[in-house]
Amino acid sequence: MNLIFQNELQLGAYSSGYHLITEEVLEAIPEIRQIQTGLLQVFIQHTSAALTINENADPSVRKDFLTFVNELIPETYPRFIHTYEGSDDMPAHLKASFFDSSLQIPITGGKLNLGIWQGIYLCEFRRHATGRKLILTAFGFGK
Repeated sequence: MNLIFQNELQLGAYSSGYHLITEEVLEAIPEIRQIQTGLLQVFIQHTSAALTINENADPSVRKDFLTFVNELIPETYPRFIHTYEGSDDMPAHLKASFFDSSLQIPITGGKLNLGIWQGIYLCEFRRHATGRKLILTAFGFGK
C-alpha cells in the first residue's frame, strides 16, 4: 500500500548555532511508523537557516561547526550590500546556501534509518531569529 503523509512543524526560536531537532521532527510526524520502506523529506521554509545531518552525541561538534562557519563567513565582511535586516542577515543567507534547505532520510520498518551517531540539525544563522517552519513529507510503502 502506498502511503503519503505531510505535516508542518513550527519550531520555537533558537539562538544562532546548530541544534539537534531529531526528536521534534519525529514527534511531528508519528505516521512514519506506518511506513515499512520509504523516505522522509524535511524542508525548511526559510533562507537564513538550514538543515544538515551530523554528530548527535558530542555537543562540541556543534560548537566547532559554529566557530568554523562564522570564521569562514564573518558578519564583518566589508563588501556586503544586503544589510537591511542587520549585519548577520547576508552572512545568514550565504551560510544557508552552504548547507541545504531539504533532507531526505530513509524510513525502514517504521523508523528513520539514521546512522547511530547521526541527528538532524537546525542550522540557525540569525542571532535573533523567530521560529522556523519545517514541512515534513513521509512517503513509502506500508504493511
